[in-house]
Amino acid sequence: MKIAKTLFLLLSIALVPVASIANTITKEEKAALIDFYQQTNGKEWITPWDLEAPIATWKGVFLKDGHVVGLKLFNNNLKGTIPNSIGNLAHLKHLNLAFNNLTGVLPKELTSLKELRVLKLEMNRIKGALPKEVGNLTNLVELSMFNNFLSGEIPESIAQLKQLKILNLSSNNLRGSIPSGFGNLTKLIKLGLFENNLEGSLPADLGKLVKLQELVLANNDLAGEIPAEFAQLSNLKILQIQNNKFNAYTGLEAMNAKQFLVFDTDSKDLSPYKNLDVQTLPTRMADTKFVDDNK
Repeated sequence: MKIAKTLFLLLSIALVPVASIANTITKEEKAALIDFYQQTNGKEWITPWDLEAPIATWKGVFLKDGHVVGLKLFNNNLKGTIPNSIGNLAHLKHLNLAFNNLTGVLPKELTSLKELRVLKLEMNRIKGALPKEVGNLTNLVELSMFNNFLSGEIPESIAQLKQLKILNLSSNNLRGSIPSGFGNLTKLIKLGLFENNLEGSLPADLGKLVKLQELVLANNDLAGEIPAEFAQLSNLKILQIQNNKFNAYTGLEAMNAKQFLVFDTDSKDLSPYKNLDVQTLPTRMADTKFVDDNK
């Protein structure tokens, strides 16, 4: 009898569809998704979720090994705030909520997502300061939050994001200076801080960003001298630093003019260079094709 029961149990397990096992996630993660749906007016989304249907059918939800690893709801008419329960999606690697109508502040719990590699929240209405704990996201490769209402200073902890390749915080209300620790972001390819209220001088250790191809700092209150260390940025193709208060351009004078596709400063002596409409830069950076090998 015991043998028969054992065989029956084994047979029952074998008959469970593999897809249903693969599409099963923890109650905590499912609850976090439902909370997110409710807090962002899911019924008004362009493509809403059917909460009675399998999670694998929900738009923008990507599963792997029984966990949510991706949440990609670009331009889906999300309204409301990102709930604190987002922190319960502990295996999340890719979060793209760009081009929506999200408001409120970023929850501190977002910075507990240690596996997060891509965070795209551009073109929303998110306000308040970036969490000081943003440096906990040490696997982050892309952070894009241009065109929101962020305020306060750029957290010093961003310097801990040593895997970062793309950082775009343009078109916000950020103030204060650019942290000197930015020189630690040696994998950075694109840096956009266009149209904020940043002031002070440029840190010399930006010259360590030798992989940098785009640097967009226009329309701020930055001042002082362009550091001589900028001459080390031999891969830089796009430089936009106009509409600031720089009084010397030593670092640029030592650079090779032929390396630039776009070059725009307030100096009348540094020419000739090709110019590009500065208003297009934040969006252009957002269109960069970024390949994430660990989605």
